[in-house]
Amino acid sequence: MKLRTVMYKHIFIIFIPVFLFGINVLAQEDEGDEDGLGTETVTVTKAYTPTISDAFKIKSLPEMNDSIVLKKKNIEYNIFSVPVASTFTPSKGKAATVKKTPPPILYNSYASVGAGNPGNILADFYTSRSIGREDRLDFGLTHNSSRGDFDEVTFDNIFSDSKLDASYSQRDRDYDWVANIGFQHQLYNWYGTPEGALDFITVDEKDARQNYFMAEVGSKLNMSDSFFKSGEILYRRFWDKYKSGENRVVFEPVFDFPITDEELSLGAKVDWVNGKFANASLNNTDNTGEIKYNNLQVGLNPNLKILRDDLTLRLGAKFIYEMDLESSDGSFHIYPDVTASYRLLDDVAIAYAGVVGDLRQNSYYGLVEENPFVSPTLTLQPTDQQYDAYVGLKGQLLTNLSYNIKGSYKAENRLPLFKLNPINTFRGEGPYVFGNSFDVFYDDVKTFGVFGELSVDVNRNFTLGINAEYYSYNTETDNPAWNLPDLTGNFFMDYQIGEKWYMGANLFYVGKRSDLSSTAAPSTPANLFASEIIELESYFDANAHIGYRLNKQLSIFAKAANIANNNYQRWSNYQVQGLQILAGATYKFDF
Repeated sequence: MKLRTVMYKHIFIIFIPVFLFGINVLAQEDEGDEDGLGTETVTVTKAYTPTISDAFKIKSLPEMNDSIVLKKKNIEYNIFSVPVASTFTPSKGKAATVKKTPPPILYNSYASVGAGNPGNILADFYTSRSIGREDRLDFGLTHNSSRGDFDEVTFDNIFSDSKLDASYSQRDRDYDWVANIGFQHQLYNWYGTPEGALDFITVDEKDARQNYFMAEVGSKLNMSDSFFKSGEILYRRFWDKYKSGENRVVFEPVFDFPITDEELSLGAKVDWVNGKFANASLNNTDNTGEIKYNNLQVGLNPNLKILRDDLTLRLGAKFIYEMDLESSDGSFHIYPDVTASYRLLDDVAIAYAGVVGDLRQNSYYGLVEENPFVSPTLTLQPTDQQYDAYVGLKGQLLTNLSYNIKGSYKAENRLPLFKLNPINTFRGEGPYVFGNSFDVFYDDVKTFGVFGELSVDVNRNFTLGINAEYYSYNTETDNPAWNLPDLTGNFFMDYQIGEKWYMGANLFYVGKRSDLSSTAAPSTPANLFASEIIELESYFDANAHIGYRLNKQLSIFAKAANIANNNYQRWSNYQVQGLQILAGATYKFDF
């Protein structure tokens, strides 16, 4: 009963909507007839545009309505399994590895000693130790000496050069700085006496010795991400056996100011040199007193660096105020500081040019480094380099062949030229009065030069190079440019022969030079001394070295100097030692 009642209810619910829908349709038809609307024909003008739903797929297997349909026969498959005994055990796969070359073993110390003729001794020691992660201490000691003797030389000709260096450095993310100290002792003899200068004079050989001493302390700081880029300060004390002494202080900070794509920097410099010589110039027949000098330079060097594709341009100038504190005199100088380079053909041809100038501070220490046979009776003045204009071309003709050619023209006022002191036996304060020492003669010189160089990397272990330079001088006094060569050349080679052997060679040529020999006379000015020009012949020298590594720590070496055994003169009356051969060993270790 319940089931029927439910069914009746469902039928009734369905029936009512259908019935109402039918009445509604009939009502609409009746209304249409009453209004007289009738029927209309509607023409659709839009083109037929099929959709994806209108497409149909052709069945790959169409239905077959043939009266005879073959039925497929069922096939049953059975697998006949036979067990087979196997002893195969697969191994685990391993990733392929590339054999790496072990890194070289680095040692923090080494010692090198050598000896040879005539009485030559060489010693070199260096060690570097880390103190923490960012601090380092370095220590170095070098010594080079010779006790050679010439048959025709009256004075002893031994020399010695020893130097000690120590530094402490610290490196951080934002800066790095180093502080260093150094000591040096040099021993030379004024053995270059001209013929006949000592015929009537007796001088002890030991009295001809000159001892130089140097002590310096300095520091350098580099900053990153700061307008203060770097700074360097140096103090040096230099003195000798004859009561000559010199102090020098140099301070050079550099500031950077980034401007868009350009780099603007400002360099500053304070350079002060002060010293005295206990004896007067040998151009005087009497020792009238000491020579003092006290020169201070303060300068600024702004420059702008511009990078444009293949062009690098630096525009700058130097503004320097010079003060002679001894005479209370001062002057202001402006120098150009412009350089440029342009890639003409990538690395094949790079053109470069520049015009630069500077006020160079001359010092007793610097002159001794260039010529140790100067007398302790010098006058010190700065050199006014008005300009040095040059243009050149460099690049790589091949991947292993590079070249560099340059032409230059420069004008320098008060250029120090080494010239023989006169024979002045009226002065007896030292063994440097016999025409065997050098003075500094200042002249205004214009120099034209041409330079060329070729370098070849035959392979990773073999390099060759050669360069030469020609000079032409024009002096204000119409004198020769004393002791300046007209031509220089150099050939060098470095060859690593396998893992054990290595060798190298250096050949150089120095052209003719001129000097002046004179004799002092009482109550006579220096320009009226009896004198004659000396022409120093050009010379050629060849040096070579070879070494063999016994193991990673020990190696032996041999060096040869003046292989051609030429007794040429580097300076007037100062002949050099002949063939010299030295052998020794180098040992690397951790200390």
